[in-house]
Amino acid sequence: MKWRIYPSQRGRVNKLVHRRCCCYDHGNCILLDDGEPHRCVQIISRSGIYCNYFRRAVLPSDSELYAQIRDQNK
Repeated sequence: MKWRIYPSQRGRVNKLVHRRCCCYDHGNCILLDDGEPHRCVQIISRSGIYCNYFRRAVLPSDSELYAQIRDQNK
């Protein structure tokens, strides 16, 4: 399920990916690793939360941003 984000929220989302996501590795996603590097889906996304791991495990660490995004996607 995709959650929509606004352009004003994108910077905060990207900071969370860089700082808190344990699957983020220099622009790539470890979860998608199959021997070839795969770009982090969340970093290249401009309009939504596409990564389920990010949505469930990382986004809640910023309770204010999480509440905003969750409430606008009800």
